[in-house]
Amino acid sequence: MSKFLLVGLGNVGAEYAHTRHNIGFDVLDAFVIKHGGFFKLDRLAEVAEVKWKGKTFICVKPTTFMNLSGKAFKYWMDKEKVDLENTLTIVDDLALPTSKIRLRASGSDAGHNGLKDIQLTLGTDAYPKLRFGIGNHFAKGQQIDFVLGKWALDERKLIDIKIQNCVEVIESFAAVGLSRTMTMANALDIKES
Repeated sequence: MSKFLLVGLGNVGAEYAHTRHNIGFDVLDAFVIKHGGFFKLDRLAEVAEVKWKGKTFICVKPTTFMNLSGKAFKYWMDKEKVDLENTLTIVDDLALPTSKIRLRASGSDAGHNGLKDIQLTLGTDAYPKLRFGIGNHFAKGQQIDFVLGKWALDERKLIDIKIQNCVEVIESFAAVGLSRTMTMANALDIKES
């Protein structure tokens, strides 16, 4: 049986729930609900274990706050004995429009504090990432408010569709591998149906 570690990045606390910066948590919530699992508080994270098609997924939402995400990532990867290439980190990305997601085998932190800490903790940027485009529609100096803000009502339908697309990308990643899934995921141009 193959084992995967899914790490959704976000900040703990009701004030951060369903903000752009917490999309990693929202995607993992949707994945775990779809597969009949539930999260429980554990060491450094809320953790759920789900099984699907002979595969086990350890789903982790760090409780360490964004800029210390590496500690939870490394702890659960080591504890569950998951190979680095079988991890997938789900994260928000300002550089991508809201219609896009990007799956990559490696790549820089692009200024994202959660990814920066994971890279520092692991000593490499060569671990798979699923980047969820949040757009960059904010006035100069308003980036923090934008990232920590909730989705606008007119964005909500598209975001819900994208979350479901991300759940399918996670399943594909586990079923057919990173390379084939990248081809499919990176070509998506997600629109409201």
